[in-house]
Amino acid sequence: MYKFKNMLAYLLVCAVAFYILPLSGKDTGSFMLILLIAIPLVCFITSLIYGIKNRFNLIFPVIVGVIFIPTIFIYYNRSAWVYIIGYAVISLIGNLIGRLLGRRL
Repeated sequence: MYKFKNMLAYLLVCAVAFYILPLSGKDTGSFMLILLIAIPLVCFITSLIYGIKNRFNLIFPVIVGVIFIPTIFIYYNRSAWVYIIGYAVISLIGNLIGRLLGRRL
């Protein structure tokens, strides 16, 4: 439970990116920009900071992927399922790099 409480603020940042950023999309091009640049950047930076402060946790990227699932039905279509894996992998990489940086600091 303690680890989940540490994750909560970081997961909230990812959830805000998943649910609020698409509201700024107006057409297909802007949605693609959000999906391919803005959201992955937020996921990576959030995971990096989480990894630096709290060490590596494999559950974190899994939860990031799960948090994205409802947005597929809200904003996108079935072709966005692939982004679940993509965002989880980006979060995993950020978490691993954060762990390595955390050791050095």
